[in-house]
Amino acid sequence: MRILGISAFYHDSAAALLEDGRIIAAVQEERFTRKKHDA
Repeated sequence: MRILGISAFYHDSAAALLEDGRIIAAVQEERFTRKKHDA
């Protein structure tokens, strides 16, 4: 089973993809924009 977790309503937006309870990928928006607390 795959689960997509999204955190979008706080200071730091982020998403994580889990497969069978293991984290496959995780990323924060500020990694793309290169600005701290960019959400």
